[in-house]
Formats: sequence, structure tokens, C-alpha cells
Amino acid sequence: MALRKTDKADLRKRYPLFIQAGMLITLTLLIVAFRLDMSVDENFEVNLTDQEVVQMEEMVQTQQVEKPPPPPRPPVPVEVPNDEVLEDDVLDLDMSLDIDVVADLPPPPPPPKQDEVEAEPEIFVIVEQSPELIGGLSELQKKIKYPEIAKKAGVEGRVFLQFVVDEKGNVHDPIVTRGIGAGCDEEAIRAILTAKFKPGKQRGKAVKVKMSLPITFRLK
Repeated sequence: MALRKTDKADLRKRYPLFIQAGMLITLTLLIVAFRLDMSVDENFEVNLTDQEVVQMEEMVQTQQVEKPPPPPRPPVPVEVPNDEVLEDDVLDLDMSLDIDVVADLPPPPPPPKQDEVEAEPEIFVIVEQSPELIGGLSELQKKIKYPEIAKKAGVEGRVFLQFVVDEKGNVHDPIVTRGIGAGCDEEAIRAILTAKFKPGKQRGKAVKVKMSLPITFRLK
């Protein structure tokens, strides 16, 4: 058998009544709250303690000034006793000068002899008139004696010589600038020393001239 609630025990029927009562109470509280005096008392003061202000100062870098050293102390004067008395010396200045008498003085020494060094004549490379080989190069080639070593080895070629022709046309200081060896270089020097030149001239005067000349070695 199912149980049924009575009308007094059934609360669901009273829900609308409870909601209306709650809303009425809430509205009443709001009205009371709006009517309250919420203004602030003018005599009310808030005391705030002053904070200490710290001011930062900029540090200025100082420059150290070097002072000059003090001057040295002056020396202490030393007292010298002034007990000694200097005697006056009598000077005999009575001297007579005889102008007529010739002083007996030794003769001056002779001047030193200067060695006269003759300046060495200048050696020219380019002159107005070059030296000329007397008889020509063909005559010089006839004086060549072919070395036996060069003949057996079949050595041929040119030997280039450099030498100086003096003011008389003679040959000095011959050297080989490019040789072929096998005794040909030595034979070329021997032959050029026997040669004779017409000297070169600069401004009409015979001078030393440096020259170069080739000598040919060829087997027949």
C-alpha cells in the first residue's frame, strides 16, 4: 500500500511563498543599506611619516698633482780665519824696450812637404772617338792558336773579352765575360794582349776606354 504525504507535510507547495519572503527580506536590507550615512568624517586625518630622501652625489675623480721636489739646501758657510796678513811684494816693472835691437829668434820651420799624388786617369765607356784595332779583327784571328784539347773535344764558339785600352793603345786587365772552356779562354786572353789599338779620344785628348770584343774559335 503506497504512502501519501499530507498537505501540511508537502513543502513543494510552499516554495513560491518561501521565494517571495526571501526576496522581500533582501529588498528591505538593500533599502536600509542605501539610506545609511557613508560620508567620511572631515576631522579624520591620516598621519604619514615623512620618508628620508637620500640624495646621490656624483663622485668627481681628482687628479693627483705631482709637486716638484724642494730645492736643495744652501751650503752652510764656513768661517775662515783672517789672521794671515799678506805682505806687499814689490814688483820691478822698470823695463826698457829697445826697438832697434833685432830679436835673435830661430827661423820658422819649413812647411811640410805634401806628397803630390797624381790623379789616376778616368776610364771611359763611351767616348767621342772609340779605339780602333790596328789590322782589324781578321788580323787578330790569325794570331789564334787552336788549343789541342779543344780540337780533340771538337769545341767551337765565341769567347767574349772585356779589357781597357790606355792612352797609348795598349791592352790592360783583360777578363773573360763569357767563355767556352777547353783552353780557348786562356788563348783568347793571350791573343788580345798582343793586339795594338789606336787610342780612343774624348774632346781631342787620348783617354782610357773600356771595351768588349768577341774572338771566334772554329774548326776547319
